Amino acid sequence: MNKKHLFNRRQTLLLGLGSIVSMSTLALGSTLKPQQASNHQKRNFAASGNLPLARRAAAKGLIYGAAVRKYALSSDAQLAARFTRECAMLVPEWELKWNFLRPKPNTFNFAPADWLAAFAQTHRMLFRGHTLVWHEPHALPEWFSIVNSQNARQILLEHIATVVGHYAGKIHSWDVVNEAISVKDGRSDGLRETPWLKFLGSDYIELAFRAAAKADPKALLVYNDYGLDYDTPEADAKRTAVLKLLKRLKSRGTPIHALGIQAHLSASETRFNPQKLQKFLSDVASLGLKILISELDVKDKELPVNINIRDRLVAATYEDYLSVVLDEPAVTAVITWGLSDRYTWISEFEARPDSLPVRPLPLDADINRKLAWNAIARAFDQAPKR
Repeated sequence: MNKKHLFNRRQTLLLGLGSIVSMSTLALGSTLKPQQASNHQKRNFAASGNLPLARRAAAKGLIYGAAVRKYALSSDAQLAARFTRECAMLVPEWELKWNFLRPKPNTFNFAPADWLAAFAQTHRMLFRGHTLVWHEPHALPEWFSIVNSQNARQILLEHIATVVGHYAGKIHSWDVVNEAISVKDGRSDGLRETPWLKFLGSDYIELAFRAAAKADPKALLVYNDYGLDYDTPEADAKRTAVLKLLKRLKSRGTPIHALGIQAHLSASETRFNPQKLQKFLSDVASLGLKILISELDVKDKELPVNINIRDRLVAATYEDYLSVVLDEPAVTAVITWGLSDRYTWISEFEARPDSLPVRPLPLDADINRKLAWNAIARAFDQAPKR
């Protein structure tokens, strides 16, 4: 399908839904802009058959999976059954981050992540690692305050060798470095000011990839980042900086194999340019890199109260985005950051101002398929085969 037509179709949907909202603003609690009001035209999200997402993706040479937390999967039989049916890949949402995995400088707690790895193996799923190097304070242990320019290299290399070595031969891929670009920090290379950059310099990224490759030569090694999806000055600058980083790493012979695009999308965002995104994906692919849509979900915090309207806009966002990115043959996997609305980081960090439950994922809080599931299924069904 023509991608310009797809974009225009979603704009029409937004405009149409706006007309409903304008007629009942108080009842719906709308935050959609008045200029979106126009006539309402329904969009057909019907998906053929009952095949799970994993099988639809596999039919096109793609991998579909989701992130999950151990406590949810181990305590919720309903979620576990649906996860097993829908997914071909499992990603620990928190259990491989430093603060969960390394509670003390010389102590590693692999038990929760091992449980997830065993679940994946039992159900013939791929297992994916997230993440080896990240700066976010809430994902670092309290003891990280001891890290300085004298010991940072040793601590980082020990961490990567221990963790990657623990899962060597059992893992599909690693997010080796996560979110290392922040153009607003003002550096000419676009790198984010982090403790790793401060203590080790810009070569810490290459250092991490080489250490990971040494610990597991068979794992797919990924650079992972967000904010690459829309037609905004910020996204333009970030795409440029990420591409510059990838080119530099490749030019130095760094063992990097893929880019992970987080794609934390917003259903109220209309600044989406298919051609720009396709050009970026093509540029990444030209470096010989694969591309993973690594943390896909759709925020609904600025949408009306009405669930039917919300679900249609969320589904449209999924379908339009995936219909663009899946046209790039280098895209090999789609991973939603969660499977059910019952368990999503968005409830904690991107909650609605009216405190209503968020609905960003393929399954609702009752673990039932909703229009977002249909949209993903349709995108897989219509994707070209790899």
